[in-house]
Amino acid sequence: MKNFETSILSLFIMFSMISCSDDNGDEGGFSSAGLVGTWELVAVNVSSPVDLNGDGSSSNNLLDEEICIIGTITLRDDSSYQFEEANFSLTPITNNRYAVQCNGSNLATGVWASNGSEVVFQGSTVLGTLQLNNKRMIKTVGEELPGISSYIYEHK
Repeated sequence: MKNFETSILSLFIMFSMISCSDDNGDEGGFSSAGLVGTWELVAVNVSSPVDLNGDGSSSNNLLDEEICIIGTITLRDDSSYQFEEANFSLTPITNNRYAVQCNGSNLATGVWASNGSEVVFQGSTVLGTLQLNNKRMIKTVGEELPGISSYIYEHK
């Protein structure tokens, strides 16, 4: 019963924080109904281009370089979500070369809320808060190479 009460209290606090946030008057905001559905990971960006697959072509988007990196976020109209993303690591080798190793996946479920410019996820330390911009959800990380600068999801 205590877990249920804690979950309800956390949900109330999360919705209160979003409903009290500043309204910037941006008419490009998203309605909650417009967010429902599956969002697919379309980019995992690094700050400088890398050639992970050795094809002679470098990219800032790791998805262009490695096929094992995949992910989805499914937002439901009952304010629940399901998150699944490949668990991967980016490791420096030598001479500005890097390796990606995929093993397993990150899974999470919980509740979500949105104020039209961002989406807050409860139940996942991986997701946290993602910004909404041009029909995309963006998680900015901002790490230095070989770290990740951002994750981008598009509604499918």
